[in-house]
Amino acid sequence: MRWFGFGFNAFGQIYVHEKMMKGEYSDAAEEVKVSSPTELCSQLDRRDCCVKNECQTRASWSRRASLHLSSDSCVCLAGFDSSESCNALPMKRSRGCKDVLISESFLTLAFSDRIESWDLQKQDETPSWSMEIKPQPESSGPCVTLPLVPGGYIAPKPPLYRPLSPHLRAKRLALSSEHAVLLGASGAVYTWGLGSHGQLGHGDLASEEEPRIVEALWGMPMSHVATGGWHSVCISDGGDLYVWGWNESGQLGLPSRGLRKALQQQSSQQEGAQYQYASTSPAEESKEGEKHEEVFISIQAFPALLDITPPCEIRTVSCGCRHTAAVTTKGDLYTWGWGDYGQLGQQNLLSSDEPQRVEFFREQQMHVTDVVCGAWNTFAAVVQEEVACS
Repeated sequence: MRWFGFGFNAFGQIYVHEKMMKGEYSDAAEEVKVSSPTELCSQLDRRDCCVKNECQTRASWSRRASLHLSSDSCVCLAGFDSSESCNALPMKRSRGCKDVLISESFLTLAFSDRIESWDLQKQDETPSWSMEIKPQPESSGPCVTLPLVPGGYIAPKPPLYRPLSPHLRAKRLALSSEHAVLLGASGAVYTWGLGSHGQLGHGDLASEEEPRIVEALWGMPMSHVATGGWHSVCISDGGDLYVWGWNESGQLGLPSRGLRKALQQQSSQQEGAQYQYASTSPAEESKEGEKHEEVFISIQAFPALLDITPPCEIRTVSCGCRHTAAVTTKGDLYTWGWGDYGQLGQQNLLSSDEPQRVEFFREQQMHVTDVVCGAWNTFAAVVQEEVACS
C-alpha cells in the first residue's frame, strides 16, 4: 500500500520542501499548494519509527499522523511542530498502538489495554487523559475505532472524554469542530451539535444538545458516516451516497450559485482558462422566461441522494472543511467542493460542485482503497491494479 497526498502543504504534511528543511517558512504556491497527487515522503516518518507498507493515516488542519501496522506498530507525525520542539514522548511510547486520532492539540493512541491522549503543545511525561480497557487478543485487531472509546468518545478539545448513551450502540462516530454524526449498530444515523447550516439533517437550522436520529434516513441502513466543517455525508449498505448541510463551495456535489459565479469570474480573467460545466451557460441563465432554470442549493437541511456519473457504488468517504472525497468499489477516487489548495487532486486549483474522478490514479494504473481528508488536503491509499485484482 502506498499513500499519496494533495492540497494544503504549508507545514510539510505532504512533503518537506528545501526551505522547511532549513527551518524557514515558504509561501511559494508550488510548495504550499500541491495540486497533483504526490507520494508521501518516507523521510517524514522518523523518530526511530521504521516505514511499513501497511499503514493508516489520520489528518488535522496542520498535521498528519501515520500509524504503521505490524506486530511492532508505531505512530509518526508530519506537519506543524513535528520537529524536536514538539512533545516526542507519545511517539516514542506508541509501540504496539492499534489506532490513532490527531487534532490540532492532541494525539490519541489506542492500545489493546488502554487509551491515552497527549497534549502535543506541552512537554508532559504523562498523558493528559487515559483509560484502561479490557485487553483484546492480538488477532482481533483494533479494540476500538477512534474517536469512540468504551462508554463515550474523545473530543477534539477539552473536556476530552464525553459520555454516550449505551442505547445508541455506537459503531462509528465522525466529528467536526461543532457537530457530530454517529452510526449505530443497526445502521441508524444520529446527529447533534450546531445546526446553523443544516448539517444535522433534521430539515431545519436548529442545534441539538443530544443525539437525535435523522428521520429522513430511517429504514435505510447506513454503513459509513463522515463530517466536514458544516456538512455531513453517509453511505448506505447498497453504496449510495447521501449529503446534507452547507453547499457554499459545492462540497455537497449539488449546484452552488456562489461557486458558479466565482468560477465564471475567474475564467473570464484568465486567458485560455478551461472549465466545463454540465449546466446552463451565463447567457442561457439570463434569458427571461427560461422554463428549465437550474436550481441552486446553498443549504441542504435534510439528506439528499447524490448521483455520481457514471453510476457507481461508494465504498468509503471523507470530508475536509469544504470539500469531499469518495472511493468507489472499483477503486476510483472522486472529489468535489473547494479546491483553492489543490485538495481535489485535479492538477489545478479550481473548485467544483460536481463529483469528478481523479484521473491521476487511473492513468498510473492505481486502485484507490482508502481516503482521508484533512481540513484543506486529501490523502489517498492505493495499490497497483494487478495487486488489487489478484
